[in-house]
Amino acid sequence: MFDSGVNSAYIFNTMITAYDFRKAKTLPRIRERQKNRRNDVEPAVREILRDVEQNGDRALQRLTKKFDHVALKSIQVSQKEIDATLRKADPHFVKILRRAAANIRRFHKHQLRTDWKIHPSAGVELRQKYLPVDRAGVYVPGGTAAYPSTVLMNVIPAQVAGVKEIHLVSPPGHDGSVHPDVLTAAAILGIHHVYRVGGAQAIGALASGTKTIPAVDVIVGPGNIFVATAKRLVYGKVGIDSFAGPSEVVILADGSADPRFIASDMLAQAEHDERASSILVTTDETLAIDVLEKIVSVVPLCPRAEIIERSLMRASAIYLVKNIAQGIDVVNQLAPEHLEVVVKNPEAALKKIRHAGSIFVGNFSPVALGDYWAGPNHVLPTGGTARFSSPLSVDDFMKKSSVILYSQSAMQKSAADIAVFAEHEGLTVHALSLLLRGKGVLSFH
Repeated sequence: MFDSGVNSAYIFNTMITAYDFRKAKTLPRIRERQKNRRNDVEPAVREILRDVEQNGDRALQRLTKKFDHVALKSIQVSQKEIDATLRKADPHFVKILRRAAANIRRFHKHQLRTDWKIHPSAGVELRQKYLPVDRAGVYVPGGTAAYPSTVLMNVIPAQVAGVKEIHLVSPPGHDGSVHPDVLTAAAILGIHHVYRVGGAQAIGALASGTKTIPAVDVIVGPGNIFVATAKRLVYGKVGIDSFAGPSEVVILADGSADPRFIASDMLAQAEHDERASSILVTTDETLAIDVLEKIVSVVPLCPRAEIIERSLMRASAIYLVKNIAQGIDVVNQLAPEHLEVVVKNPEAALKKIRHAGSIFVGNFSPVALGDYWAGPNHVLPTGGTARFSSPLSVDDFMKKSSVILYSQSAMQKSAADIAVFAEHEGLTVHALSLLLRGKGVLSFH
C-alpha cells in the first residue's frame, strides 16, 4: 500500500527543482526511459511470430491457452455475438460512444487528401494519387480491462481513409469473450471482423495471415512490451503506426493556472503506468508548491496509488523556470506526447512550440478531453519522437502513387539532357532508353 509518511515526503522533497539543463538529471532520464525498455522479450517474441507464421490458427489456439488461460472454441467473434452485445449495452453509454465517434470522424475528415495534377510544360502531365490500403489491423488491449476509446481512435481514421477491410484483434477474458465495451464500440462502427486473440501472437497473425485471420497491410493500436516488440519486428512486412512507449504529459503554466487542475492532470497521467511521466514547467513558485501539496494529499486516496507513486518518483518533476521562454525551451527539448499550455498569452507561446504530439490550451482543456471526446487522435508520438513524427491520422492508412505522362515532343526536348545525367551515374542503358524515345537512336556512344 501507499506509505503516506515516507514516500510523500520523498516526493515533496525531490520533485521541485530550479531548472538548469546542465544539472537537471531528470530530463535526460525521462528522454532515455523508452530506450531502457526490457529487450529480454525479443527472443520469445521472435519465436511466437515464427510459430504463428508456420502453424497459423493452431499456434493461436495453443498460445492463447498458454498466455491467456483460455481454450478457444472459435478465434473469430461471430456477427451474432457482436449484434447481441450491442443490444445488451447500456443505451446511455452507446449514445456517448456515438457522439464521441462523430467528433472523431468530423476531425479526421479534414485530413483527407485529394488527387492533384500539374502541367509544368507543354506535353507534360504530372499527377499524385492517394489510395487507401486494402486491409488494416487494429490491436485493442483487453482481458480484464476495456478500451473502447482505442477502437474509435484507431478504426475511424481507417474508415475515413476508405480502407475496405478492418480486422480487429483483442485478448479474451477468462470466459473467452472479448470485453463487451470493445465489442459495442466495434458494433457501432460497423466492424464485422473481430478476433479473440491478443499478445504478440495476434500481431503475428495480422502480419502473416492464418486460415481465420487474413494478412493486413497496416497494423495500429497500443499494447504491452510483447505487442510493441512484435510490431517492431514485423515492420517492413507490414506498416505500423509507431513504436509507442510510456505515456507522458508536460504542463507549461504560469500564475494564471489553477493548481487543482494541474495536480489532477499530473495524477491522471501518472496512473497510466509506473513509467509514465508527469512534468510541470512553471514560472510561479507558489503554483509549484500548491500543485505538489495537492498531489501529495490526493495520492493516498487514488485506487492506483502505488502506480502513481512510482511514476512520480521515477520519471516526473516540477521545474521552476525564469520565464515562459525558458519554459518553452524545456518543452521543445522534451518533445512531449501531451502538452498542456496554461499561460496568460497562450497564442504567443504556441508560435514558439515546435515539438509536441497534441497540445491542450487553457485551464479547461485537460488531456482526458482528448483521450475520449474532442476529435483529434489520442494515438501520439512518445519518448521525444514528436520531434519527427505525428499523431495517428488518415495518412497512416493511405499511400501515394505518382503518375508521369510525357508526350513524344516533350520527351524529345528533354531526352539528351537526361541521358547525360544517366551517363554521369554510369547507367548507360538508362541513357539509351531515353535517347531511343527522344531521337530514335539505338546505340551506345
